[in-house]
Amino acid sequence: MAGWAAAVRIVREALQVGDRDYTAMDLRRAVVLLSIPMVLEMAMESLFALVDVFFVSRLGTEAVAVVGLTEGVMMVVYSLAWGLGAGITALVARRTGAKDREGADTAAVQGLLLALLLGLGLAVPGLWYAPQLLHLMGAAPEVVQLGTPFMRWMVGTHAVVLLLFAINAVFRGAGDAAMAMRALWIANIINMVLDPLLIFGFGPVPAMGVTGAAVATVVGRSCGVAYQCWHLFDGRGKVALAARHLRVVRAEMLSTLRLSAAATAQFLIASASWLFLVRIVAGFGSDAVAGYTIAVRIIVFVLLPAWGVANAASTLVGQNLGAGRADRAERSAWLCGHYNMIYMTSMAVLFFALAPAVVSLFSTGPEVVGTGVLALRIVSLGYFFYAYGMVLSQALNGAGDAMTPVWLNLLCFWVVEIPLAWWLAQRMQGAEGVFTAIAISESLLAVCCALAFRSGRWKAMKV
Repeated sequence: MAGWAAAVRIVREALQVGDRDYTAMDLRRAVVLLSIPMVLEMAMESLFALVDVFFVSRLGTEAVAVVGLTEGVMMVVYSLAWGLGAGITALVARRTGAKDREGADTAAVQGLLLALLLGLGLAVPGLWYAPQLLHLMGAAPEVVQLGTPFMRWMVGTHAVVLLLFAINAVFRGAGDAAMAMRALWIANIINMVLDPLLIFGFGPVPAMGVTGAAVATVVGRSCGVAYQCWHLFDGRGKVALAARHLRVVRAEMLSTLRLSAAATAQFLIASASWLFLVRIVAGFGSDAVAGYTIAVRIIVFVLLPAWGVANAASTLVGQNLGAGRADRAERSAWLCGHYNMIYMTSMAVLFFALAPAVVSLFSTGPEVVGTGVLALRIVSLGYFFYAYGMVLSQALNGAGDAMTPVWLNLLCFWVVEIPLAWWLAQRMQGAEGVFTAIAISESLLAVCCALAFRSGRWKAMKV
């Protein structure tokens, strides 16, 4: 009972918004206090992904294919958002660790300005070329017709996506992970409530079909951004913005651009490889795409909480380097990796045991279920390695060494994964070749990240 009481106390403490010094407290305690809200933040995001495809799957295989193909395009935007967020987190964490509150506020604004400009710049071509994008992804004519409104809602609101990620990166860099968690929970709970209402209709609310899922997502994310902005400017948080901060500061903007561009390149390289992979899978028909889409959503459900631990590592590395404690920064990253490995290995075991039952929740088509089960089981073979890879990659980003993961991603995804996926798909005459290539390349990336982190060159990075 005493153990449960202690666990409840630390969870409550982790979920409270407070001004803590993560560079001075016990390291294990710091990892747990940061990881809990970050894991819960990502858990809600992953639950949102599953709920979305759960309701859409009731509309048929073509509707699921619309979501999957649009998700392939949106991966580019998510890559920009993740990359920009990684750069913002590194800068804000370094300034926070050095006890430079004004510098953290200034760095935050530069990141938000970039997010807004990028989002607006990407929305216009996305709105105009939505049908062409679906066609380029290999969609059948009926899928293009069904999915064009869905695509336009999703790609026309890039600014909302980028701001949501960027502001949460500010909160995480400052160590205010509980605030980031709350913002994402608000956004996703609203989405999950609106999903069935807008997809199927209720009373005076008309049924919008698959387009309703996109509208629900946009409304939920917009509400999350409004909540974030309210707390950024209310003057009570660890990052408190005021009118004097709303300007371009050349040095900080260049630092943000440098770190974010490198981090964005990492995610763009990875997401571009996913575009090629889904294009290869599309060659085996809409059932294969639907099964692949369901499997990816389930995999995301598992990986996003693990990314929460990786984000905790990024914050701890950045803050401890800012405080001049490089050895503590290194220990925090490995400790996060160990915790992540326990979680990911457990998920791999569950996937092997429960894959048919889990995939069947989203589709009853034998071809769709078969593809989804294969994807879950094959990809999960590398979870032990993924656990360390994602943590150490984010640790390098948090240290400001964003270029090392760029070159490693380029090697593992473009030089290894894409050609290997195409070759194995031809040899195996099925999508399982793609899944095998994913497991191999992701495991290789994890090993390369571990070697790069052990070299210690990241400790000398200046941001």
